Amino acid sequence: MDRTQRLFAVMDALRRHRHPVTAAQLAEEQGVSVRTLYRDVQTLIGLGAPIDGEAGVGYVLRAGFFLPPLMFTAEELEALVLGARWVGGQADEGLAGAARNALAKIATASPDDLRGRIDDLGLWPVVLRGEAAPVPVLGLVRQAMRQERALALRYADEGGRTSERDIWPVQIAYYEGKQIVAAWCCLRAAFRHFRTDRIVGLTVTDRPYGKPRRTLGKEWYVVWERERKLRHGDEAGA
Repeated sequence: MDRTQRLFAVMDALRRHRHPVTAAQLAEEQGVSVRTLYRDVQTLIGLGAPIDGEAGVGYVLRAGFFLPPLMFTAEELEALVLGARWVGGQADEGLAGAARNALAKIATASPDDLRGRIDDLGLWPVVLRGEAAPVPVLGLVRQAMRQERALALRYADEGGRTSERDIWPVQIAYYEGKQIVAAWCCLRAAFRHFRTDRIVGLTVTDRPYGKPRRTLGKEWYVVWERERKLRHGDEAGA
């Protein structure tokens, strides 16, 4: 690639890293020498890119900076379109609409108007269950996750018996035809998984999480991974 493309590639690489990344690592990703990478970073800083760091320590791109990409590769565009079309067919109406809007913004904000290419990519997700019925509670769960506010949940078990509890949602799993909310259950003092089709009532409260969601997410993953290994071990033993 020419130098201009390489500079944009360095910016893309910095966007992917939330923590400082060394020049050696960036140089390896770009297929250039460390000396060349140093020069590229200094050029970007000179052009106004808010890159913090120094040689030997690492570089990081400050939050809030936006630089329009030079172009999308064919595969990048295909990935964006296919992903947005899949989200657009899900039961989460808020995300579905956002996916359609995002595609329109990407198409018109690019130096090359991509609307024609997006319409004619020939990539469509296959949904076997037909059009998904809207699940309004998903928007409330996402709101609670963003704001780190507890949800007052009324939930029905397999027998139809209902219980009420506060939960701190951590993750949402989107399956075809169903969605699962992973959350810390204040009633059980443990992580639990809740099917959205069994949620009878849901309200976002003003009560904050007891821990940052990022911390809860890490703790949930440890529990989930341990249980997954146990399940797989039982299956292997059988």
